[in-house]
Amino acid sequence: MNQSLIKEYALLGLLSFFWGASYPLIKIAVASIPPLSVVSIRVTIATILLLGICLARKELPPKNSKTSIKLLIQSCLNCIFPWTLLAWGQQYVDSSVAAILNSTTPVFVFLLTYFWIKHEATSAKKGWGAAIGLSGVILIIGVESLYGLGENIIAQLAIILATVCYAGAAIYGKSFTGISPLATAFGTLLVATLVMLPITFIIEQPWTLEPELSSVLAAITLGLFSTGIALVIYFRLLKTLGSSGTTSVSYLRTIVAVLIGILILGETLSLSVFIGIGLVFIGVILLTTQASKA
Repeated sequence: MNQSLIKEYALLGLLSFFWGASYPLIKIAVASIPPLSVVSIRVTIATILLLGICLARKELPPKNSKTSIKLLIQSCLNCIFPWTLLAWGQQYVDSSVAAILNSTTPVFVFLLTYFWIKHEATSAKKGWGAAIGLSGVILIIGVESLYGLGENIIAQLAIILATVCYAGAAIYGKSFTGISPLATAFGTLLVATLVMLPITFIIEQPWTLEPELSSVLAAITLGLFSTGIALVIYFRLLKTLGSSGTTSVSYLRTIVAVLIGILILGETLSLSVFIGIGLVFIGVILLTTQASKA
């Protein structure tokens, strides 16, 4: 395995950590902060962080109407719609069910690419990778979690719609050729901030809230790590691993959730979890090797 591929896998692992930790962080944040306010806090903090980095590196996105429209579309697909849907849905859906539903992003990317968009090469290997990885996620979280499917159906459909948005974002995100991952991430978050803040102020009137400290800290952490830094890595990986390879992070972040449970909650690993982790790694390899060779 060459050095560049090792670096991309390391970044994929780091992204899975940031996004895997986002599930418990969102759950803590929405405990005393309404969904729109949580999204507004995370995008605003992330935008300020990346603005400072962009100014220091003199790496801002181009100022033209074509780029602005593309950033608006990307922001809707990657931030505004899915994060709002997830924050709302996780008020009513167990984290395990939400994780399974949200881990289907590579499946939707494969289906959209194969039957419609055709923006990159598809193969039976990628299809098997998507299916095997999803099977691993279900084993890790527990087959019994599937029993919760069908309860709170509207909330679950909201999470599935968020997942479809993520798939569309991964496909559309490859169109940002000539713009650095940092500039693309900043532009995407800036648009999200400009859209979300006025909507939040009108609907939720956040100045009237009395949030718990834990919720505030969770929202800030979401903004700094699971949003700002994570999106820079995400757009970098779209250029190197492609849409299918990058969205395989949906499977890896499930392993992160398991590790958090072991380290913080003292949970133990069952045989099915070990098998599930193995299947996830097989799925990720099948989804990424073709892209890395290209």
